[in-house]
Parts: sequence; C-alpha cells; structure tokens
Amino acid sequence: MKQTVINELTTPEVKERLAVEKENLVKMKLNHAISPLENPQSIRAQRRTIARLMTELRKRELENK
Repeated sequence: MKQTVINELTTPEVKERLAVEKENLVKMKLNHAISPLENPQSIRAQRRTIARLMTELRKRELENK
C-alpha cells in the first residue's frame, strides 16, 4: 500500500486496515512455516505496510495534541 493511499484514509479506516493487515501477516507466516510461500518477500512487504500504517496513526496522534 502506497503512502498516498494511506494519507487519504480517515483515522478509523487506518485503524481498521491496520488490524486486517496484522491478521494477514500472521496467516502468511503460518502458511510459510507449513509450506514455503511462492514469494517470501511478500512477508517483508506486509511488515512494511503495517509500519506505514502505524507511522501514519502516530503522526495523526501527534498533530492532534
């Protein structure tokens, strides 16, 4: 997910998306442990997307203070 897309989301949407992405990451890790994924780099991309979402939430939190 690109940063421009994240910036367009509202705060509740970002929180919801963050929960979904974390859940997907757990599923991907479990699937990878059982049988190797076709593209293991997708785990890395998922982690980075989560980090982008968390960064955006923190930025908005600091702006509100």
